[in-house]
Amino acid sequence: MSTSFANLDAASPLGADEPSIKDCKKQVERILNSDAFRTAATLQALLQFLTSKTINGESDCLKEYTIGVEALGRKSDFDPKINPIVRVQSHRLRVKLKEYYETEGYKDPILIQFPKGHYVPTFEISVSDPVILPETKPAVELHVETAPEEIAPNGTSRTWTTWWRIPSIVAVCLVTLALGYFLGNWHAQKQSYDPEVVAFWTRLLGNDTTPVIAYPNAVFLLDDSNDLFRFRHGAIDNRGALVDPHVAKEFASNPKLVSQAGQLYYENGYTGTGELESVAALAGLFGSMGLHPIIKSSRDVLPEDLANHNVILLGSPFQNPAVAQLMTAGDFSFSNPDQHHEQWRAQILNSRPGQGEAATYGTQRDPVSKTLRADFGVITVARSGSTGRWVAILGGLDTKGTEGTGRFLISKSGVEHLNQALADHDGGSRDLSPFQALVRVDIAKGYLVMGTDLVTLHPIQPPHSVAADKTSTSH
Repeated sequence: MSTSFANLDAASPLGADEPSIKDCKKQVERILNSDAFRTAATLQALLQFLTSKTINGESDCLKEYTIGVEALGRKSDFDPKINPIVRVQSHRLRVKLKEYYETEGYKDPILIQFPKGHYVPTFEISVSDPVILPETKPAVELHVETAPEEIAPNGTSRTWTTWWRIPSIVAVCLVTLALGYFLGNWHAQKQSYDPEVVAFWTRLLGNDTTPVIAYPNAVFLLDDSNDLFRFRHGAIDNRGALVDPHVAKEFASNPKLVSQAGQLYYENGYTGTGELESVAALAGLFGSMGLHPIIKSSRDVLPEDLANHNVILLGSPFQNPAVAQLMTAGDFSFSNPDQHHEQWRAQILNSRPGQGEAATYGTQRDPVSKTLRADFGVITVARSGSTGRWVAILGGLDTKGTEGTGRFLISKSGVEHLNQALADHDGGSRDLSPFQALVRVDIAKGYLVMGTDLVTLHPIQPPHSVAADKTSTSH
């Protein structure tokens, strides 16, 4: 029997054959924290809004306009007769819920459904043999810069950022690093790591109990409509500061568009989803090792950090200026012949291809749909000047390539292959030697990292090293 929440307060008891309000709330939290929903921020927000209003007895307010404005962030002039975004996202939510209950939620005790044509969910005790799962952690309150959404002429959903519509305007689905750190700590409580993985990182980090994990936060120019223009060069200022129009026109990727954007502001509050996943994965591993990593923007990494800590930098030189400054002169380098059209056109160059190796590696896409199918990333591990500390750089051509390098370095198979390749080059020495590793990352749906493989490993020969004394990555 489904539960009706009309005229009930949060403490109201329900019939014995109906799920309680408390159990319904737990089920919503369980779904929000699931793998199926963790990369679907818009659907998370929509599910949380619709179920919360229903559980609180406010289902009468669930009209298309209210949902569009309060749940999907549309402006007050939103007209559902013109923009069918609520219907489109509701359809996506039904599909995603079906996917969830067919996979990881197939034993959940409560079934949440949205009858076709309705926005009020039903809550039913599962007819299968329910397994009461342990109480989940409270759902994370997400603060996500969601991408503007368009509706295609045929009414299908296109969750696109303005950058997809206009090449020089970049806005990816991005999240705050606080969430990444939370996920890492929470993940550490649930997962044990292979001893070989722990041994590799112990070998790298030594007695450093507070290694630095530095994420990229590329600079954008933000207009009053929340469109983001990529800004790779030129003078920058603090976040939110006004941009000099002459600077914007001279250094932005598309000066013509920038000149039509009106007042612009500096914005560096974003990082990619792959970098977020890597922060969470590394924080989880380090937490399980009893370490207390320092997580900060790469722009805030100082020479003192390089002298006193081992530093893990995430991202490629295209997104992370610190990587461009600190990446050692190994055989692998990142190259982009057209700085105005960066995404998925850049390559990893191999200056000394060995047998079976290519001279260039690029992102692989489906020839018809153009969906991303594979990416490549480089792991660079080198000394930081004369301090004896290590700098590890994990960067892909795409943000998912960066995520893949992170997953590779916390997986048993990845570290096993890496250790074997290192042993082949250093004769089994227990001392870690500087190296670069090229990793292939297989991707599904354009954003799901499905697997990683070591392509090759090249030692970094002396006197190449990372010189801490010649750089400060703060701006």
